[in-house]
Amino acid sequence: MTLNSKAPKGPIKDKWTNYKDKIDLVNPANKRNIDIIVVGTGLAGGSAAATLAELGYNVKAFAYQDSPRRAHSIAAQGGINAAKNYMGDGDSNYRLFYDTVKGGDYRSREANVYRLAEVSSNIIDQCVAQGVPFARDYGGLLDNRSFGGVLVSRTFYAKGQTGQQLLLGAYSAMNRQIARGKIDMYNRHEMLDVVKVDGKARGIIARNLITGELERHSAHAVVIATGGYGNVYFLSTNAMGSNATAAWKIHKKGAYFANPCYTQIHPTCIPRSGDYQSKLTLMSESLRNDGRIWVPAKIEDAKAVQQGKLKPNDIAESDRDYYLERRYPAFGNLVPRDVASRAAKERCDAGFGVNATGEAVYLDFAAAIERYGKEQAKIHSIENPSKAKIIDLGTKLIKEKYGNLFQMYEKIVDENPYVTPMMIYPATHYTMGGVWVDYNLMTTVEGLYCIGEANFSDHGANRLGASALMQGLADGYFVLPYTIGDYLSKEIRTGKIPTDTPEFDAVEKEVKGRIDFFIKNKGSKSVDYFHKKLGKVMWEKVGMARNEKGLKEAMAEIKAIREEFWKEVKVPGDANEMNLELEKAGRVADFLELGELFAKDALDRNESCGGHFREESVETDGLQKGEAKRNDKDYAYVSAWEYKGEPADAVLHKEELEFKDIELKQRSYK
Repeated sequence: MTLNSKAPKGPIKDKWTNYKDKIDLVNPANKRNIDIIVVGTGLAGGSAAATLAELGYNVKAFAYQDSPRRAHSIAAQGGINAAKNYMGDGDSNYRLFYDTVKGGDYRSREANVYRLAEVSSNIIDQCVAQGVPFARDYGGLLDNRSFGGVLVSRTFYAKGQTGQQLLLGAYSAMNRQIARGKIDMYNRHEMLDVVKVDGKARGIIARNLITGELERHSAHAVVIATGGYGNVYFLSTNAMGSNATAAWKIHKKGAYFANPCYTQIHPTCIPRSGDYQSKLTLMSESLRNDGRIWVPAKIEDAKAVQQGKLKPNDIAESDRDYYLERRYPAFGNLVPRDVASRAAKERCDAGFGVNATGEAVYLDFAAAIERYGKEQAKIHSIENPSKAKIIDLGTKLIKEKYGNLFQMYEKIVDENPYVTPMMIYPATHYTMGGVWVDYNLMTTVEGLYCIGEANFSDHGANRLGASALMQGLADGYFVLPYTIGDYLSKEIRTGKIPTDTPEFDAVEKEVKGRIDFFIKNKGSKSVDYFHKKLGKVMWEKVGMARNEKGLKEAMAEIKAIREEFWKEVKVPGDANEMNLELEKAGRVADFLELGELFAKDALDRNESCGGHFREESVETDGLQKGEAKRNDKDYAYVSAWEYKGEPADAVLHKEELEFKDIELKQRSYK
């Protein structure tokens, strides 16, 4: 199959406008006769469901949580990007487009990224109209802050709760349509497979997670909006329920899976404290606006800190290594996430880590507190303020900006971050890879769409901070509602899709067989036992740094874990009831296949780019010494994998990337 991105021709600034002018539409009367299934109700799925229903389509929305309000989008903290240039610092659609492509290390599809930048401003207007309480400046205008990888302030935010507030906006829009009868909401339902009829996606098999009943649901099109696959690492910043089952099931039914090795390691997470942990906690990247990252400059100081003999505040300023400011003077602490993560790993690997395990660096707000305190003293006309007064004033301002994040840190670590620097370390966060989609957001299966983090389309090899919320809402509010009409315009005479067909029979039988296996299998090991084993292999051999030997070992080890899983997994309880272990078993089974394809993709891509760092591919001299070395001659393409049974047998299809509006060059933040 030839991959056709369907990206429009013409100047990049006109592509989306011209495209919308020419695509086929469905008139309002016909929309009433068309059904759409939306799986996942986070920002992408929730905004899509609400908008499609507003347009007049009949929508069935599915969430495995007890409410769309529980979607993992609610955990997003720092903000959402938009090129409004409210700060007057030179921002523009092109600048956001450029920063995103560069931040993704030139592994994005230009047309999709420019469209994302173009519609970003509309998102803010939409959300303000919904009542989202974005932060505002003294004059009442919307405020902005900066994020990593950019030289402007374009991030709109609501303290450290931006995802929550945006999700409530989408949820309120959904509720309006639920009340009108245009959305049928299925909470506590998990999609377990997609049903194809004559090559087109025509429905899903879902399990009622309370009763265990399998249900058939049909539609003229199916939209997958189920987020990323970061939990393939077991420990990640994702909610424990976040999974890849919907995306993986459609992959096995013909949807190509793109760039699985592109995963993001977030630099500012609370460090792991023991093997008992089930997840990790993110500290928003927005903290890097004011926090300075450092480790002791002397190895003896680092050892003393690790042994509990020295406190960070006891280390003199001259004995601290602000390594990001030293290595990347142009961007400092606001380098992109992949760069910051690798730099932290390098310092910790060299022995300069600052917790008992040696896997942490400091994020210090002392300088910001003093700077803001002096500024506030001047504003309040306080002459010759004492040191204590300056710290008090500065602390109050930091509390206004980041208070809930500091509170969360203190509850978890039991240290006051206003007084003692935070400890942070990189952790698995976002996945840039995902289901391959064209410009319409359609997969390689007709009528099957994929939006938000579940697809691969906009971030290349590394996502810039505050762009996840932007992409999710862009796809749901402003892209999919246009592009899906082009396909559905050919479906207006199709009529209702029946569910009593051989196609639905076969898929339901397949799903039931898998569930019955788990319940009846007489294994001796828990689901988590296998998930943790997988996560250990992934982190150690397919984590922040990868090499050929480790990746080949990972593929073999993951296959062995998978084979043991199908022999030894034990799932207590019954299929006809709420059974969390049964839910986990199906999800981990999918991770055990995805993990091997992940490693295969990383092995195939013998270059370093963005979050994919191959130890064999590093700059050895010059200004960029030690940085990732890209290979544009051989790898300027999207890796789209076709399912062929065993993950190791997946077939690679390449979408060659064209760069007509941005020059391909070495990425530098120095």
